[in-house]
Amino acid sequence: QVELVESGGGSVQAGDSLRLSCTAPGRAFSNYATGWFRQAPGKEREFVAAVSWSFPRTNYADSVKGRFTISRDYPKNTVYLQMDSLKPEDTAAYYCAAGWRKLATPNLDEYDFWGQGLQVTVSS
Repeated sequence: QVELVESGGGSVQAGDSLRLSCTAPGRAFSNYATGWFRQAPGKEREFVAAVSWSFPRTNYADSVKGRFTISRDYPKNTVYLQMDSLKPEDTAAYYCAAGWRKLATPNLDEYDFWGQGLQVTVSS
């Protein structure tokens, strides 16, 4: 079992930025592809961004391309999701997920472990 610890959510205004963090205490996080997903009330969980476990390949949902950036800090064993130019439609619970030695897949089923989620609320 891998525990994922997320941080950085909150309430902001449209156009603002937030940075989400995800780490796996005690684990070599670099062995895991890491994805961010989100779920708004009444909607299915959807892919946001992912970074592969090895070489820094990334993948983004069309809705966030050019606004969100996923990155991996190897020394800190942490994956970040930098969210800029936030919109009200970005409001959702955001979840970090880890998949053992996967590429930057957008498929929920390929992730083995999930964080508890954190809320991001963007007001207009």
